[in-house]
Amino acid sequence: MAVEKKLGLSLSGGGYRAAAFHLGTLRKLHEMGILERVDVMSTISGGSITGAYYCLNNKDFDAFEKYMFEALGSKNVIKQVFLSFTFIRTLLFLLLFLVPAIYVLFTSYAWLSLILIGVMLYLFVRFQFAIFPVSKEVERAYDKFFYQQATLSKLSNKPLLAIGSTNLQTSRPFTFSRLKMEDSSYAYMESPVRFKNDDFPVARAVMASSCVPFAFTPVHIDKQFYVNPEDILRVNPQLVDGGVYDNQGIQKITQKGSMYGCDIIITSDAGDKLPFEGSYNNLVILLIRTMDVFMERIKKFQMIEDIYGNAATEQRQIAYLSLGWNLEQCIPGFINNLAGGKITEEVIEAHQFKPEWVADPNRYRRELTTYLENEVDYKTILQRNLKPPQLTIARNVGTNLTPLSKEELTYLAIQAANLTELQVRLYCPTLVSPV
Repeated sequence: MAVEKKLGLSLSGGGYRAAAFHLGTLRKLHEMGILERVDVMSTISGGSITGAYYCLNNKDFDAFEKYMFEALGSKNVIKQVFLSFTFIRTLLFLLLFLVPAIYVLFTSYAWLSLILIGVMLYLFVRFQFAIFPVSKEVERAYDKFFYQQATLSKLSNKPLLAIGSTNLQTSRPFTFSRLKMEDSSYAYMESPVRFKNDDFPVARAVMASSCVPFAFTPVHIDKQFYVNPEDILRVNPQLVDGGVYDNQGIQKITQKGSMYGCDIIITSDAGDKLPFEGSYNNLVILLIRTMDVFMERIKKFQMIEDIYGNAATEQRQIAYLSLGWNLEQCIPGFINNLAGGKITEEVIEAHQFKPEWVADPNRYRRELTTYLENEVDYKTILQRNLKPPQLTIARNVGTNLTPLSKEELTYLAIQAANLTELQVRLYCPTLVSPV
């Protein structure tokens, strides 16, 4: 008897842009009858915002989609932070030094101004995370807008949600799910460190997953969530954005021996910000762009190892789609992968390619193109394609946590839906019926 293959879906990071883009992916998979078959959903950052809400509210897809669409167009996480008592307290702390510093400038003690500002800067840098724990306020906003005090135990059995973050202490992923939360470095210690996951807040897990370095404070695991409270003296997780380790969320569902490992994989990637043509006129922009370069390098490495390498060596069906891709590139790209030996035998067999096409794809590129266009109903998908100005709007959406316009939400979702249908029909043909 054939063993049923596990289906995994990964949703990348990218703030509200990713959260909106993945709505289009989920909508199309729902329409294709695939979403309810997903066994594992691996999410990062903005993908965790949408993935977590879906796994708490997946009984009624239309209601889920309607709320998320409205929330991403109206719920302002950053505004919530600026209106919080924590921000006001931080502002008062700064004013405590700035007001007298400005005052003494107009007296014979003007030299004291430099001392006051110096003390302020020292204290703020030295105790920044205690003075302004911004992540706690973002968590409160997530909880208010999306999760209403839900804990990991309330997440769905299927799909099994795996929320990814990065543990700075171990340089390894720290994953939250309904079944467990752990860093494998801790789990395989001589005396393993284990955590209580049932009552851990979903909002805090999503905060850890989207905790952008330089912007938010690292997320800690409180003593109450250790199986052995004394273990807090042995390990001290410092959790930041899962994208620092794996911004596509694909690593854990392709990793050998992982409880989240899957046989067929769909990856929705909302990344589209390189190259950068803006100015580099301050330290913050330089740090952010440097981090973007690191993450882009990781992404390219993962595409080689986790996508193309897995397809070739593990014979996995893997459909990957990215906001930065055009529909017109997908079929030529598939033929290039076929020529490069990166398409599995199972996919080739499902497409029923002629032996000579497989032997020399470049020679039969025209025949392959025509055949695939008919098989995936490419013309129908292309009719829904965004016009260049609409694509520009979608790709210019930032990764912050402020509301998106109706146009931005709509175009991001349409682009994701079109790419999802085309890539799934090309790379995971066993999931869909012939057109």
